Amino acid sequence: MPRLLVIKGADEGKQYDLAETVVSLGRDAGNTIRLHDTEVSRRHAEVRRIPAGHEILDLSSANGTFVNDHRVNRSTLNAGDHIIIGQSVLLYRTGRDEAAPPSPELVQQVSLISRTDLELSSAIIKTIGEGEGSRILLQPEKNSPWLRGALANLTIMYEASQAISHILDIDQLLNRILELIFRSISADRGCILLRNHETGALEPKALHWRRPEDRREKISLSRTIVDHVLNERIGVLVSDAASDERFRSGQSIIKLGIREVICVPMKGRHESIGVLYLDTQVSQRESTNPTFTTKFTEDHLALAIAIAHQAALAVEETHYHHAMLQAERLAAIGQTIAALSHHIKNILQGLRSGSDIIKMGLRDKNDGLIQQGWKVAEKNQAKIYDLVMDMLSYSKERIPAVERTDLNEVAKDVHELVAQRAKERNIQFDLVLAEPMPIVQADTEGIHRALLNIVSNAIDAVEDREAPEITISTRLGEDGMALIVVRDNGPGIPPAKLNDIFKPFVSSKGSRGTGLGLPVSRKILREHGGDITVQSQIDVGSTFTLKLPIKSELIADPNETITDLLAMPPEPD
Repeated sequence: MPRLLVIKGADEGKQYDLAETVVSLGRDAGNTIRLHDTEVSRRHAEVRRIPAGHEILDLSSANGTFVNDHRVNRSTLNAGDHIIIGQSVLLYRTGRDEAAPPSPELVQQVSLISRTDLELSSAIIKTIGEGEGSRILLQPEKNSPWLRGALANLTIMYEASQAISHILDIDQLLNRILELIFRSISADRGCILLRNHETGALEPKALHWRRPEDRREKISLSRTIVDHVLNERIGVLVSDAASDERFRSGQSIIKLGIREVICVPMKGRHESIGVLYLDTQVSQRESTNPTFTTKFTEDHLALAIAIAHQAALAVEETHYHHAMLQAERLAAIGQTIAALSHHIKNILQGLRSGSDIIKMGLRDKNDGLIQQGWKVAEKNQAKIYDLVMDMLSYSKERIPAVERTDLNEVAKDVHELVAQRAKERNIQFDLVLAEPMPIVQADTEGIHRALLNIVSNAIDAVEDREAPEITISTRLGEDGMALIVVRDNGPGIPPAKLNDIFKPFVSSKGSRGTGLGLPVSRKILREHGGDITVQSQIDVGSTFTLKLPIKSELIADPNETITDLLAMPPEPD
């Protein structure tokens, strides 16, 4: 399946199958592929299926669409092309292996020589025109019987390999395999049985009948032959099952009128995971007719065992893939539980300390101790609440509940909320508001929470500085963005760690941090079509910028008019 892989940008690591005829890309939630990139237009580009593969069409985007660093309006895509949209880079894959250049060793081992004294004419026995290759494929009736059979089997093998490489659903794949086999082998009935890993029993996974009217009939297989194939680990071709001495004990063969059977093991890398079973049925009168001709040949047996092996490898690969995904999920769950357990343990220890102080105050009738213990317990109660809310915010996909939001008021509220904490730590805490600022459509509570997380981190970062300073400012940015900027003069973030600070459970605070504040804050801003960026310099400080689109993509028609505000020149950083 052709697909796009995001190899750079806010959505790095995501991949999208190009299953539809037209796939739209953009920042708007209505696109087939939504990119959380502030430099991407609401409807930026389309990838369209064409006979040769796919092409990309720019939809008059603001920043343009680039293929391999060249700006394009429309361009046919080739495997490995890099599509650049805003700050995002997507890799186009066709689903087929791209050709690799020959290794230097092969180049050295193979050479073309030219000798004028080589008499080719005397060595050539027969010639054939270059156009004969198409005749062989297009006019198979003129080929020899051997060549016709070889081409038919080659075609079936090719289509089977294509099905295996493109079809991910096991049941759908096995049904497709049977359909292909029936095109080359004149069986009346066919069945694929796979072994249940837990019980060891064979379970039917795909059935096929030659005649559509037989689909209502129940298929009864010869267990005698199936057991023989699995026990001996061989594929068998039985041309007269009823008279074969090895299977005379199998009464079902005679009762069901089974005349011919092909049964092959589906061998994977290490063991047989099931069987492919084909048979033909004849009436009692046909079975005694000496002129009865067989339908199955040794070539059919070889084709069946080859396809069964390929199908078994595909089934095993799918099982391995599911097992790997399950292992990754369990590992991620384990890491999450370990990280959360550590933080919850610290919070519970704080609650226990507060409870012990309250008990001492009640025992000694000391109101001061009771108040002190209650403050400790209340502080840790707030921590557990914040932790749970961060977990919910990060894990749950949601659409923000937007309303008319004054970012200056949000900044004022956060400043007032944290001012006392900053004062206790002798931090110079300034608030610089741009006037006027546009009213934006946003989830006020969510933006407040994101800003509070950033400011709280800044306070922790500067607490050991000689003259700690933090500034919250608002201003109008470029490209229809409203900005809230938080600057601090903390120790800064090492360049090697800048890419990790927005990953969950990554914290530089040790036991004091959960590592969820920054990931949650960025998630909130990206849900609005915005983002959080950071600039940092060691021993100078860090600047976190919260970007929100003034004209929100979350509503169809914002009430406010922003034309005049957008015309204002942005303030310098």
